[in-house]
Amino acid sequence: MSIEVLLVDEDVDVLEIVGTFLGQEDGFEITTEADPEAALDLATDGDFDAVVSDYKMPRLDGMELCAALRENGVDIPFLLFTAREHDDVADAATEHGVTAVVQKGTGTEQYSVLADRIRDTI
Repeated sequence: MSIEVLLVDEDVDVLEIVGTFLGQEDGFEITTEADPEAALDLATDGDFDAVVSDYKMPRLDGMELCAALRENGVDIPFLLFTAREHDDVADAATEHGVTAVVQKGTGTEQYSVLADRIRDTI
């Protein structure tokens, strides 16, 4: 059984890197989207198991995207993948319906941590 993940980040280079590493994880199918408003439509209409989103994005940040999905009745796991410190965003993330916050770091270990968190939430 594959795990369908919608990956959202306005930085196309980040999308490509994260998508590549997650795509190498066993059973993951990755769809990438650089426009958070388009991602809202995709996640609302699509058949995803989880959404992984950056926090800081133009027009619609990760928490606003999550809140909009929840308003649309989409209750799949939503993971915020951010460079911000966990403590800086944890309370607001919970208020917006975010399932988990995973901190971006250096090296490839962060992608294994992210994949494990996705598996844990679905």
